[in-house]
Amino acid sequence: QVQLVESGGGQVQPGGSLRLSCAASGINFSFFNMGWYRQAPGKQRELVADITSSLITNYADSVKGRFTISRINGWKTVYLQMTNLKTEDTAVYYCNAALSTAVYWGQGTQVTVSA
Repeated sequence: QVQLVESGGGQVQPGGSLRLSCAASGINFSFFNMGWYRQAPGKQRELVADITSSLITNYADSVKGRFTISRINGWKTVYLQMTNLKTEDTAVYYCNAALSTAVYWGQGTQVTVSA
């Protein structure tokens, strides 16, 4: 059974930082491309950042220079370090694992940025 379990969400003031974690089980983690997506109320789910099995990273323009995605294959975990958070970063953040036609999602973790 595949599980992606996110943690690290919460409420933070603008300019603050959070680190999200996603622990995977049931997959051969090192072969999967891993990503973070987010969905704000009334909006479509969007890619925030992803990292391939070869450690190539990609970021949405809105988070470049502020967010960093990383992974530790031995721990089957992917991280999203978020700095200089803005109110528009408020959303539910989802972990994603993808390899060919196999796509898995976590349950999501809420990030709220407000004063």
